[in-house]
Amino acid sequence: MIPVSDIEWSTAEKEIARQAFKKAYQREITALIQVVREQAGEITKLDDIWLLHDFLSARRHDIDGKYDHRDSLLIFTFAQLVKEGWLHLDELKGLDAEKISKVSVLTRM
Repeated sequence: MIPVSDIEWSTAEKEIARQAFKKAYQREITALIQVVREQAGEITKLDDIWLLHDFLSARRHDIDGKYDHRDSLLIFTFAQLVKEGWLHLDELKGLDAEKISKVSVLTRM
């Protein structure tokens, strides 16, 4: 078995990965926007604004770190996105079966 960090990605697989990232990112951002709208609608005092600011800062840090496109991290990133519900294994169709298998195994850890 090839170590995850040494897996090579074909041009076609890179495009599938790019599309999967795009779908997951859009889903997560759409959900975040909905949460922010709800929280902003409940602001009644200055402390509520700072709480929203802190929430957004934390989410930005999380999202910016999560969507890493480096080939050596793709398997781990996809597993995390599947675990969190932003991506579905069937959306990785077209990747090598071993890559999908590794993602699937990592989602159960």
